[in-house]
Amino acid sequence: MGKNLVETVIGAIVLIIAGTFFGFAYVTADVATVEGYDVTARFNKVDGLPNGSDVRLAGVKIGAITDTRLDFESYQAVITMNINNQIRLPTDTVASITSDGLLGSKYIRLEPGQATDRIAPGGEIGKTVDGAAIEEIVARMIFLATEN
Repeated sequence: MGKNLVETVIGAIVLIIAGTFFGFAYVTADVATVEGYDVTARFNKVDGLPNGSDVRLAGVKIGAITDTRLDFESYQAVITMNINNQIRLPTDTVASITSDGLLGSKYIRLEPGQATDRIAPGGEIGKTVDGAAIEEIVARMIFLATEN
């Protein structure tokens, strides 16, 4: 009977530690929903950019990707982003797909322009830059290294 009690107490301690760990991970992961407005952008390719990825301005998360779909007429990927209500993007903002280092996750980087007009909620970012896949970069480097 004493052995079962010890196993039960140890199991309870393990569950408490696991719960504390998951709670800490949730709080520090910044996965809370952003209260904001939707903006779309069109890209030729969005390899490795899942829904929920960050949207950043000056390296600071200001939103998240909420939807990815294919436009059947232009064959472009249409990304819907939810942007923080406090941020009003100029109409000449540029959206580009970037990654956090060599093996890091991908996100959308926004570079605001100088226009005084702002993108309205539900509007579209007109200027986009597709991200280069790591395979393409390595292939270019190998090609350049072997060229005489």
